Amino acid sequence: MHMIKLGNDWDALLAPEFEQDYYKALRQFLKEEYRAHAVYPDMYDIFNALKLTPYADVNVVILGQDPYHGEGQAHGLSFSVRRGVEPPPSLKNIFKELQTDLGIAPHSHGCLDAWARQGVLLLNTALTVRGGQANSHRGQGWEILTDRIIARLNERERPMVFLLWGANARTKAQLVTNERHLVLQCAHPSPLSAHNGFFGCRHFSRANAFLTPYGRAIDWSAED
Repeated sequence: MHMIKLGNDWDALLAPEFEQDYYKALRQFLKEEYRAHAVYPDMYDIFNALKLTPYADVNVVILGQDPYHGEGQAHGLSFSVRRGVEPPPSLKNIFKELQTDLGIAPHSHGCLDAWARQGVLLLNTALTVRGGQANSHRGQGWEILTDRIIARLNERERPMVFLLWGANARTKAQLVTNERHLVLQCAHPSPLSAHNGFFGCRHFSRANAFLTPYGRAIDWSAED
C-alpha cells in the first residue's frame, strides 16, 4: 500500500489518523486482501472522494455504505461509476429521485465527478470491499476513519448538509452535533429499500433550499 497523499487540506487534518494503530492494522489487512482477492476500488482510487473535494469546500456529504463490488464499478466516490460503465440500480434510483424532485433528466453517464467538484463529498462508511461480497470490509477500521472525517466536518463553522442514506450511513447522525448543519436521513436508494422512503425524500431540493442563502446551492444537473 502506498503512502496517503491527498493533495489538499485533508492531508494535515487526517495525518494523525494515518499514524494510529487501528489504521496500521487496516493497512496490513488491505495489503493481504489486495494480494489475495479482487478488491474494489483500485488501491490508487480509494481516497478519490477526499482528493476531489477539499475539506474547506464541502457543501454536502452524501454518505453511502461501501463501494460497488462488481468489476470496474467503484472508483472511490460513493454511488458513482466511471463513464462507460452502466449505472448500477442504486444510482439509477438516485437519478429517478432527482428527476421527481427537481425535474432533472437522468445523467447521460454515471460519473459524479461534477458533483464532487462542487463540494459534494461522496463518501462511503467503508472505503473498500472484496469483489462480489457487499460489506466484506466492514469492521476492519474504515468506520473509525470515516467517523473521524465526519467529526472534523461537524467542527466546521460554515454550514453544510449531511445526506445519510441507509442504515450504515444513518449510524453517523449522532456525530453531527453542530446545529449549524442540516442532517437529512432516509432509506438507501438500493432497489431493496428505495420504496421505504428514499423515493420522495426530496433531499436534493431540501439541500439546495438550505444552501442557497449561503450562495452554495449545487447544480445537480452538472455532468463533467
